[in-house]
Amino acid sequence: MPLRLPVPIAPFPADAAAEAGAAPLGDLPDWDLSDLYASPDAPEIEHDLDWLAAECATFAADYEGKLADLSAADLLTCIERHEKIDMIAGRIMSYAGLRYYQQTTNPERAKFISDMQDRITGYTTPLVFFSLEFNRIDDDRYDALMAENAELARYKPVLDRMRAMKPYQLSDELERFLHDTSVVGASAWNRLFDETIAGLTFDVDGEALGIEATLNLLTEQDRAKREAGAQALADMFGARLPLFARVHNTLAKEKEIEDRWRKLPTPQAARHLANHVEPEVVEALRNAVVAAYPRLSHRYYALKAKWLGLDTLQVWDRNAPLPMEETRIVPWDEARKMVTDAYAGFDPRMAELAEPFFTSGWIDAGVKEGKAPGAFAHPTVTDVHPYVMLNYLGKPRDVMTLAHELGHGVHQRLAARQGEMLSSTPLTLAETASVFGEMLTFRKMLSEAKDDKTRKVLLAGKVEDMINTVVRQIAFYDFECKLHAARREGELTPDDINALWMSVQAESLGPVFEFMPGYETFWAYIPHFVHSPFYVYAYAFGDGLVNALYAVYEEGGEGFQEKYFEMLKAGGSKHHKELLAPFGLDASDPAFWDKGLGMIEGFIDQLEAMED
Repeated sequence: MPLRLPVPIAPFPADAAAEAGAAPLGDLPDWDLSDLYASPDAPEIEHDLDWLAAECATFAADYEGKLADLSAADLLTCIERHEKIDMIAGRIMSYAGLRYYQQTTNPERAKFISDMQDRITGYTTPLVFFSLEFNRIDDDRYDALMAENAELARYKPVLDRMRAMKPYQLSDELERFLHDTSVVGASAWNRLFDETIAGLTFDVDGEALGIEATLNLLTEQDRAKREAGAQALADMFGARLPLFARVHNTLAKEKEIEDRWRKLPTPQAARHLANHVEPEVVEALRNAVVAAYPRLSHRYYALKAKWLGLDTLQVWDRNAPLPMEETRIVPWDEARKMVTDAYAGFDPRMAELAEPFFTSGWIDAGVKEGKAPGAFAHPTVTDVHPYVMLNYLGKPRDVMTLAHELGHGVHQRLAARQGEMLSSTPLTLAETASVFGEMLTFRKMLSEAKDDKTRKVLLAGKVEDMINTVVRQIAFYDFECKLHAARREGELTPDDINALWMSVQAESLGPVFEFMPGYETFWAYIPHFVHSPFYVYAYAFGDGLVNALYAVYEEGGEGFQEKYFEMLKAGGSKHHKELLAPFGLDASDPAFWDKGLGMIEGFIDQLEAMED
């Protein structure tokens, strides 16, 4: 039974200028978690835990060994009861997780989330039988049950995804063992990683900075500051490299063992199954992006080197602002207006759905000591609402991050009507609304650009974000593929992992780059590799999908907004083929990805034309 913890993620380096004395940003909102629980000692938490313990035991007593003989109506009741258990457990873990990510270095909060996870894991162990026994139902019997009851058939998409694991499930006893040991397995290593990263202090010219503020230096106008930030990162990652190598070795080996026992064909297979996406579709995406490296990242970064007046670029130049770019901090209220106006320009309902995030304590925006880096939108449970975490420091990329995470929030609100089991969107489609929200915001800003210089800066910024979202994430995916393949052959030294990292960096970024000593360690801080193996291709999938979608929107297709809202409302109730069909799109067609990549190439064409 999955416990839906938020995962802090950021497709490009998050900014943290406030720690270094940035201009006032205005009043940044904090979370009000009282819609989940009033406090960690609220009596409702203990009440829900007691209910969970009793209901899990009763559920097992009522249904274990009996699923195959249930009528369609009784099976529907069973699934609805399981869904309620998911919701109560999810509410508790969402509250514990959100409090924890606000202050990962707080021992009380760390203890609270650990205690909640321990108790819920124990309570839900009796439920392990459910998916195993359900998957043993004969296919003909399963099809007959679905045909008999329309309410039951509504759950078929998520049940089909569960049954996709049928060939890979273990004995009931082994599955219970894995469930029980999960709290001291991957989740424990995840916590170690999070707490280590949040607690790091980087020495930058005698000033002690956290990871957000140090990463922020990589986007400074002053090249010396960027270099100092990159060197501080390299020094600290190098000093802690044995720990990070141990985390990755252990998690990759644990995954290899479980995959081997389950007879999964590849390390990526579990992710593809969970995403309800065919391996050949992901491979087509990966191959299309890698083939496009010379036309995209190599070409763009050569252009950027020219703008910066450099023959070669260092890694600290990758996200550098352009020389003509104005150094400006965007206050929170202005960022809010920019994004909500862009949303409203597409459809007023988008802005209405986003409004409570700003007015009801659904966003935690400021950088704080011990707060998790990056950004996320966590759906919590379907009878509450999502929460968005940012580390907002007022740079243009922060505005785009706000647009991105609000897109997730809008998507999660619309999908919630599907209910707990069907609302969760596979990762391949989970980035659709977020990237679309970014595109709407960018297009609005571009349309309002006051001159060619501003337009050039906006276009360059968008191209960089798209390269970070597509090229960089596919390079990350290739790194993970190499890492997990190599770990199957034996323990990896830090130097081994460093070499794998550099093998994809040079290929993806292009010949204009030099790589400083120490850059080989920069894999160490990427949370995706630890929290969600092979998550990263979802970013590229989402960007390519949205680029193709946006092209349909620009063509003025009739009823686009309604089709778009219906796609978001579907949550996890439909396959990507069904969701894209109304737009005349098909992700299994290799040409689909070329169409999406063509939009990035077109933006680079525009930038090159501005040089004439």
